[in-house]
Amino acid sequence: MSIRPVKYESQAQPTREGAGVHLHRVFGFGDPALTDPFLMMDDFRNDDPAKYMRGFPWHPHRGIETITYVLAGTVEHGDSLGNQGLLGAGDVQWMTAGSGIMHQEMPKGDFAGRMHGFQLW
Repeated sequence: MSIRPVKYESQAQPTREGAGVHLHRVFGFGDPALTDPFLMMDDFRNDDPAKYMRGFPWHPHRGIETITYVLAGTVEHGDSLGNQGLLGAGDVQWMTAGSGIMHQEMPKGDFAGRMHGFQLW
């Protein structure tokens, strides 16, 4: 195993994605060579359902892989290949878009309204 040094530290930036989901982008802005082979990392952590319930309606991806890890709440997933599922706290999904896929991710909070997880591209 080789040890790779930390190239830089970044401050997560608040942004909105999908249908207005409030999240923090840890990296994915600036020089992509600094995070190679990764493209982006989003932290979606919120206790206010109004800030995440509209989710990420149907949208395309191609040529990437995403890893979604849910820490609190649930995320309903569906895609153009007919796959459907519910990710709960502690669940991980690895999606390979290949030559193209349409999918949606719809966050649902837990009993207290919390939604927390992250996604790595």
